[in-house]
Amino acid sequence: MTSDHILVVDDEPDIRRLVQEILQDEGYEVAAAENAAAARAAFKKRRPDLVLLDIWMPDTDGISLLKEWVKAGGELPPVVMISGHGTVETAVEAIRLGAYDFIEKPLSTAKLLVTVQHALQSEHLRRENLRLRQRVEPAPVLIGKSKHMQALRADIERIAQHDAWVLITGEPGSGKEIAARMLHSLSARRQRPFVEMSLAAVPAQNIAMQLFGSEQGEVIHPGSFEQASGGTLLLNEIADLDLATQARLLSALEDKRFLRVGGREPVETDLRVIAVTSQDLKKAVAEGRFREDLYYRLNVVPLHMPSLREHREDVPELVNYYLDWLVEGEHLPFRKFSSGALNLLRNYSWPGNTRELKNLVQRLLILNRGEEVSEDEIAQALGGSHAESEAYPEALFEMPLRAARDRFEKAYLEHHLRRVGGNVSDLAQVVEMERTHLYRKLKGLGITPKADKDDE
Repeated sequence: MTSDHILVVDDEPDIRRLVQEILQDEGYEVAAAENAAAARAAFKKRRPDLVLLDIWMPDTDGISLLKEWVKAGGELPPVVMISGHGTVETAVEAIRLGAYDFIEKPLSTAKLLVTVQHALQSEHLRRENLRLRQRVEPAPVLIGKSKHMQALRADIERIAQHDAWVLITGEPGSGKEIAARMLHSLSARRQRPFVEMSLAAVPAQNIAMQLFGSEQGEVIHPGSFEQASGGTLLLNEIADLDLATQARLLSALEDKRFLRVGGREPVETDLRVIAVTSQDLKKAVAEGRFREDLYYRLNVVPLHMPSLREHREDVPELVNYYLDWLVEGEHLPFRKFSSGALNLLRNYSWPGNTRELKNLVQRLLILNRGEEVSEDEIAQALGGSHAESEAYPEALFEMPLRAARDRFEKAYLEHHLRRVGGNVSDLAQVVEMERTHLYRKLKGLGITPKADKDDE
């Protein structure tokens, strides 16, 4: 499941069989090819993590095949050249073309295994460095000592030990991606790739190519499925996937193979899929926007992320966590949060959840208005919305109950409507109301939102 996949290309059957047996005994998955044509077919069928490539072959020699792969473009795995007639010139040529190393026949088992191990370690480090450069985020850990977070961490630890697909739901900014990364880091696949694909950020016409890759003759561009081979694929905002691609995804998940765009031969896949959404998928199924069979395929293990307002007692610890990370990781100036500031943050409703909190801490450090973050600075940063956390005015208690309730509801809804930029669909998610009922409530309270983009 998590073993590295190695392709052995050699025209001598005895050598091919011997190398394959040695590597399989070490726990690697091994495919073998007797010539360049078979190597091309094996490479298309499943992208290897390492290629052991013989130089002298009858149809196309190893150097020419290596040149062909390099010219085709795309990401090439480490290639170790093998030859029984090695010279300094051929070794230099192979390395110049991008080969990782060069070993000679007769093969030494110790030399072979050390070279394979070093090549794979180098590739793993390269991938990890690339991931770290592309994503500058805190470590995948869920912060907080509340009952909600303790239960969530325990669930993730249990789920991570199994290879079932997971559907993570929750409001925007609640930490769904962090939970997915925790699942991967605690699983048996943790040494393999973690690939995240945001479906909402890709134009509908390009999603299939991004997911499954493309193939034009010998030119292959691997998609997210191949990039995550052996590891974990995070599909962010799965509800935004169009119905045609949903059908293609379902087929890939059920058959554990797929076709690249433009390809004819199926590509085998071994990965764990974690789907993430901030939408109600059951409602999407009922409305015909999401396939019911795909929903049940993805929802083998459901995991729901609580909103920050459900565990506000964790806010001070989260503030300190982000503070330390931003000071150390982004070299921002340290600022102490006063008790009043922390209390105000703890009582805020956090419609943007932990993402909003992180952004707020970052903004306060960048502004750097003194050594201490005061309560007044927090109130200003929250745009006056701190009033909801203060004591209610005495005049409110002198009103009839209905009038007092209407006044509070009006202030409450106007506040959140401002926070979501006037979008009623987003407001409905934040205040947890059905949209039709919410429209009636807004109209009754004399609140006129801007035209909702979903109704235009």
